Amino acid sequence: MSQNMMSVSSLNTKIKSLLEATFMHTLVEGEVASVTYHTSGHLYFSIKDDKSSIKCVMWRSSVARMKFRIEKGMHIVVEGSVSVYTPRGEYQFQTVRIEPYGQGALALAYEQLKKKLKEKGYFEASRKKPIPKYIQKIALVTAKDSAALHDMLKIIEQRWALVEVVVVDTLVQGELAAPQIANALTYADSLDVDVIVVGRGGGSAEDLWAFNEEVVADAISVMQTPVVSAVGHEVDVLISDFVADLRAPTPSAAMEMVLPDSREILYTLNELVDRYSRTVEQNVQQAIQNLRHLDEMLLRTSPLRKLSELDKAFIYCKKELYRTIMHKFEQLSTLLSSPKQQFKYQIENRLQTKQQDLQAIEEKWLLHNPKLQCHRGWAQISKEEKVVSLVDIAIDETFVIEDESVRIKALALDKIVIK
Repeated sequence: MSQNMMSVSSLNTKIKSLLEATFMHTLVEGEVASVTYHTSGHLYFSIKDDKSSIKCVMWRSSVARMKFRIEKGMHIVVEGSVSVYTPRGEYQFQTVRIEPYGQGALALAYEQLKKKLKEKGYFEASRKKPIPKYIQKIALVTAKDSAALHDMLKIIEQRWALVEVVVVDTLVQGELAAPQIANALTYADSLDVDVIVVGRGGGSAEDLWAFNEEVVADAISVMQTPVVSAVGHEVDVLISDFVADLRAPTPSAAMEMVLPDSREILYTLNELVDRYSRTVEQNVQQAIQNLRHLDEMLLRTSPLRKLSELDKAFIYCKKELYRTIMHKFEQLSTLLSSPKQQFKYQIENRLQTKQQDLQAIEEKWLLHNPKLQCHRGWAQISKEEKVVSLVDIAIDETFVIEDESVRIKALALDKIVIK
């Protein structure tokens, strides 16, 4: 018998030593042909190309670090080493890390979880709770020494310092962050606050990944208090943003979105006070006018007023009756006077009228008497048969002076104007 002959166990042992020593830290790419997530936490699957396939296994500790789940037909890259199970002479690829081919693991995990949660209805608008308009108590779920917390507290002090702030400290980065955030959210939900803001500042995709974990999404989905997700910057969109009742681009922006501005409130209050004052003034004036109107109506319908008006009407009627009686009496007296008295009255009246006419004729005659038109010491001045004034006579010029009885031709030797 040949000396090179060996047992099956020896052969399998040699093959195991050879393969495991040769294929360590190896990368293999292929399509997932089958996959089984075992209840033990281990992952059993196989990958293939167009010519062959290989069985693979990933132990529970490595599976726990995976961000996504592999599915049949997925093109992946596995990293690990070849191992041989000597009792059966079978070999498999013992995997320590899996990446999607041509795509980042985090990006794939993000899309997978997003699709899963959308199918569960986590993103439905009907699930969103409204944010209260005026907040008295707010919980901030973040790291207690973070810049994000400092920024939020600064905005709170500027906008609405009256709000009561409860800080719930938690990790916001690392493998332990996601369950801590979920527990912090659950605790904050029991504090009877008006709104909860969960978040952190900016960072890489790995830094923010805790807010993409399903455990955080599950915690937000069952909360009774409105939740605002304020993670990273404007460009960072996390799973928590989709599940929360409101998404804020930054922690500082979250404070500006949920808290009122005290300056605007004061301005509004001033306007309301002015409007209230104007309304009260208008109501008072209207009440005064109504009271005056009622007072006038009361006076018009008052029995005393009616008695007063009747009394005035009686006095007026009494005076009118007396005047009428006296007028009638005078008429009767005139009718009863003697004809002699009437004739005397007519003669005296006619004589008085004629005397007045005679006086008027005399005054008219005196007014037109040429001899009476000139007063003593005054005469008429004329030049070239035209009546002129002395001011019109020049030196060395001849003129005529005349009154009712004398006419003189004169020469102006000198002229002095008397002012």
